Parts: sequence; structure tokens; C-alpha cells
Amino acid sequence: MNLLAIDTATERCSVAARIADRWIERSVDTPRGHADIVLSMVDEVLKEGGARLQDLAGIAYGRGPGAFTGVRIAIGVVQGLAFGAQLPTAGVSNLAAVAQQVVANGARILVCMDARMNEVYWGCFERDPNGLVRASSPEQLSAPEAVAPSEPIDVLAGTAAAAYPALAARFEAIPQIVALPRARDILLLGERELQEGRGGSAFDAQPVYLRDQVTFVKPE
Repeated sequence: MNLLAIDTATERCSVAARIADRWIERSVDTPRGHADIVLSMVDEVLKEGGARLQDLAGIAYGRGPGAFTGVRIAIGVVQGLAFGAQLPTAGVSNLAAVAQQVVANGARILVCMDARMNEVYWGCFERDPNGLVRASSPEQLSAPEAVAPSEPIDVLAGTAAAAYPALAARFEAIPQIVALPRARDILLLGERELQEGRGGSAFDAQPVYLRDQVTFVKPE
């Protein structure tokens, strides 16, 4: 299945394609400017793979949680590309993408991403028999001290432990891996979504923010 994946939800702008079982990837870590570079990255991976949009079976994307602007950029780009080429889309949790990246380190994964404003996005994932992760808890937004997996965890992944030392200390007995989502992992998980009938049209591409408040006022 020829697929394209796009993620701009964090400081990593990432694009991946798998065309005729060949992987082509581009990734840039930058705090801003994703909208200026993501389309050129898409063009590069398709040209390197010798494919057009019409040759793809679908487009996967990081649907959040993540930076509000970053998530919106991915949604807008995917909608434009998918609508023009009449391709199905598959939204993938950015937390799941991080879990997929570290799945070789344990079957039960806690992903905690720094959400700023003294909060974290977090969720728990388990490896299935095919080596892909599935959520074992709802995605949540909370204070770092409120992160409370209901089951034992094999590995902690993401960016929150580095940002909140007290969180890292609570899980010091297990491996901790700093990681940002990658389009490669979004493609793998998006392929499963499409194969299991959970894809949608360009109009169905929707963000997941978890947070409604976008400004933070420091306490007096």
C-alpha cells in the first residue's frame, strides 16, 4: 500500500512516504515555520519515490494532541492534498506515534508530552501481536503530578519527563526515552486505520486538541 504521512504537531516537521515498499523521509526540528516547509518536503519525498499523489492509497496525519497551530497546519495540508487527489485520510494520535517509536523497549508504554502551561498530554499504550501499539487508556491533559497509569508500565516516552523532573523521579525505575513523533510511525498506524475501515474523506480530517484554553496567566 503506497502511503504518505505528515506530522507538524510538535517542533518536529516530518513527512514520510512508503512507495513500493521503499521508505522516503524528511524531518526538520524547528520551533516554527512548519507551514513554510511541509509542502516542499511532501514534494521531495514523492519525487524521490517516483510517485504522484494519485498513486497513493491514502494519507495519514498526526491529528494531535500537540501545538494548536501545528496540528491545524497538518489538517489543512492533508485536506488540500487529499481532496484534490480524492484520497482517504487517517488521523493518528501523536501520543500513539511516540509509543510506536519506542515499542521495542517494552509492551506497556506511558507517553507523556510537555503541553506547556504546567500540564502534560499523556496516555498509555500496549503492543499488539503485530508489533503495533493500541491505546489502553484515554488520552488526557493534566498536571504532571496527576499522571496515574492504571497498570504497570515498562517504559516512559515523550518530552514531559525532561521538562518536569518530579515526573521523571516518579518513574525512575523504568527506562525513560525522550522522543518526538515521527511521520514514519504515523504512516504505520495510519495504514492499520485504513485497512480496518477507519479512514475518512478529506472533509473528515479533524484535530484533537484536548485543551480548550490557549493562554496562560501566571498566578499573582
